[in-house]
Amino acid sequence: MKTTKKLEKLMGETLSFGLLLRSIRQGEEMTQAEFSKILGVSTQYLCDIENERRFVSPKVAATFAKKTGYSEKNFVSICLQDLIDREGLNLTIHVDAA
Repeated sequence: MKTTKKLEKLMGETLSFGLLLRSIRQGEEMTQAEFSKILGVSTQYLCDIENERRFVSPKVAATFAKKTGYSEKNFVSICLQDLIDREGLNLTIHVDAA
């Protein structure tokens, strides 16, 4: 997860799943409406994820990775870390392919 650490250093904050999606969308210069169509979700749902009002399951994170062509391992790892952090647990997630 060297890439994640580099991104966090550049942004000055922990990379959450919502921030990851927002960064990808903005990097591709897409609106939420355009990106939500790619993901197969409503614009409001994407907005809620980006603003951390909603969290996704690891399965949904993997689906989003496939639809966008990004690493399933990284998406799931960041998703799981969000869930752990939200619960206030002082743990770090490491995901490997089976």
